[in-house]
Amino acid sequence: MTDDSPLILASASPRRLALLQQIGLDPDHLMPADIDETPRKHETPRSLALRLARTKAEAVRQSADASPELKGGIVLAADTVVAVGRRALPKAELTEQALMCLSLLSGRGHRVFTGVAVAEANGKVRSKLVETRVRFKRLSRMDVDDYIASGEWRGKAGGYAIQGLAGSFVVKLVGSYPSVVGLPLVETANLLSAAGYPVHQGWATAAA
Repeated sequence: MTDDSPLILASASPRRLALLQQIGLDPDHLMPADIDETPRKHETPRSLALRLARTKAEAVRQSADASPELKGGIVLAADTVVAVGRRALPKAELTEQALMCLSLLSGRGHRVFTGVAVAEANGKVRSKLVETRVRFKRLSRMDVDDYIASGEWRGKAGGYAIQGLAGSFVVKLVGSYPSVVGLPLVETANLLSAAGYPVHQGWATAAA
């Protein structure tokens, strides 16, 4: 690939975009992947996160290959799964789902798995799974009611956003904070570098 090869982010998440921009990377194109995210029978949360990240990257790779403008680009995709034991929690869309998630997370530890995948122009897909352990305080009825009322949980894996109001629930985190937000930065930069993408290209002027 060449230094001017476009970077394609296979996500519509403003959080993933902001994390990429934090390390000096501004995608040339945003192409959310439209895939079925339903877990397979007996699929573990860690396997689910990695499979979905790779599937998203491969789907957007196919779309990019059909475009002369994007064909030579590199695709970055990610997926985050919050798990209690072997149970993957949903990306909460309904109040009942959010209440269920918060009830399970209250006063106990859980794991957050984020899969990251990079699909090169030649079709090669590199991927990495990152595991982070998080523990919530015991949530009071007021904590839960007020968080539900905020609406912040909607569309979030496990029914919460650690970078927002729910940060006040976290008593311990072991691992990658940005991974819980949605994109582990060390692993993302390493995968892009391995694929030949100039990760540090814009750093010299970042403070200008």
